Amino acid sequence: MTASGGRRRGGDEGAASVGRDVVLAVGLVGICLGGAAVFVRTAAGLGGGVPVMPVVTMVVLAAGVALARWSVAPARRRSPARGPGSRGPAVGPGTPPPAAPPAVGAQAEPEAAGIPEVGSDALDHAAVDADGFEHTVAALCARDGCPQVEVVGGAGDLGADVIATTAGGLRVVIQCKHYGEGNRVGSQDLQRFGGTCFAVHEADVAVVVTTSAFTAPAAEYADACDIVCVDGDALAAWTESRTPPPWEAAAVRLEERAQGVAGA
Repeated sequence: MTASGGRRRGGDEGAASVGRDVVLAVGLVGICLGGAAVFVRTAAGLGGGVPVMPVVTMVVLAAGVALARWSVAPARRRSPARGPGSRGPAVGPGTPPPAAPPAVGAQAEPEAAGIPEVGSDALDHAAVDADGFEHTVAALCARDGCPQVEVVGGAGDLGADVIATTAGGLRVVIQCKHYGEGNRVGSQDLQRFGGTCFAVHEADVAVVVTTSAFTAPAAEYADACDIVCVDGDALAAWTESRTPPPWEAAAVRLEERAQGVAGA
């Protein structure tokens, strides 16, 4: 409804209310006059000496009081007030209008994604437990330019411990294995991760990082599925910035593969 339509509707409702009040006031005056006439006629028939003028004067005064009450009542009804279900303050002259509600479908501004701390202590993989290792790997991703990094490891993570987005827009899904030197990552670990990293987590680059090493079958499976394996030595080199982050080599392979498909 337009603003002019709202004002016209409000004026129509106000006029209808005034009309009803006028009818009620006229009816009240008529009843008073009729009752007074019946009273005077009855008194005259009985021979009583009823003073007519004082009675008429009282009737007129009563009608005047009723009209005066009616003239004040609409002003009270039209004064700004809150309805029974209203929780906001009454709006009157000089009161600033309330803030406009957000548009339907509008979304709140997203908060800035938290970037992990990248100090020297945050990169000490040996000083943390399995959960802390996920955060040290996330810190490495943040240090090497990933604008979005999130630690998602936990119950029901389906193999993803860290999810990062590189500056070039690649989605990197990382599984972290904080193992001792004698406990190597086997092929079953790689197979479970290979079943979810691309199909479920939609990774552009899938990475398994461990503080130990990989078995030969695990390395073969990873190579066949394009999963990047980072063992303890490679992790140390990455942490010390002696080698580029693991997604860079994978990005080169992806580009070469895309060019080969385009050339075919």
